[in-house]
Amino acid sequence: MSALLRRIVVCLDVDRGRVVKGVRFEGLRDVGDPVALAARYEAEGADEVVFLDVSASNEGRDTMLDVVRRTAEVLFVPLTVGGGVRTVEDVARVLRAGADKVAVNTAAVADPDLLTRASLRFGAQCVVLSIDAKRESPSDAVPSGYRVFTHGGRRATELDAIEWAKRGVSLGAGEILLTSIDRDGSQTGYELELTSAVSSAVSVPVVASGGAGSPAHVAEALVRTGADAALVAGIVHDGRTTVSSIKMEARARGVPIRGESTT
Repeated sequence: MSALLRRIVVCLDVDRGRVVKGVRFEGLRDVGDPVALAARYEAEGADEVVFLDVSASNEGRDTMLDVVRRTAEVLFVPLTVGGGVRTVEDVARVLRAGADKVAVNTAAVADPDLLTRASLRFGAQCVVLSIDAKRESPSDAVPSGYRVFTHGGRRATELDAIEWAKRGVSLGAGEILLTSIDRDGSQTGYELELTSAVSSAVSVPVVASGGAGSPAHVAEALVRTGADAALVAGIVHDGRTTVSSIKMEARARGVPIRGESTT
């Protein structure tokens, strides 16, 4: 775990230009306009915003560049964009549209050297390896018991999540966005064991994702796992809490959190 201040990251899952939310990557429902929501969460104190085009990879589409451009015009905090990124030129287009970082998952599994090529061209700080993992019984192929999935959580791979995280960093990824498919949208708390294992295995920042149901869950993940940031989505989309309330809870638990929120 680095000495840097911890971050609260708000994730906007985008499907055909609208923000959606589901449970375990299924049952998506519309929750609003991505540009308006990104601006709102920045005003609440979000340290970063992540856009994930949740159906681009599965449908073979490019990512939503128009939404990225419009958001970048109004956003001052860093913006990470993922989904439908398959080549270094795709990374270039997303960065030109205004993103600060580009997350790759499906394409990196299919072509691991993509991480190296993107890192060499744009810098490791721009390259995020997004890992979607699901728990299963440990095996020779998946010794940690966490298997990597691609295509928006729809396709199983032969990759072990912890080993893939280590390899991804060695190939050039400058950050890991780690999502527990089992916990996604469940609001029952983060997958602490998975997050701790990956955080301990790599030297780059790890963003914990999947399962936040309360400010206490976020603080717990930051205190117990070594993650450098925690990602939230449904609990702020549904109005169950705010970014500023999450930061207040984290500070109360002794977490060195970035910035003072404005609300």
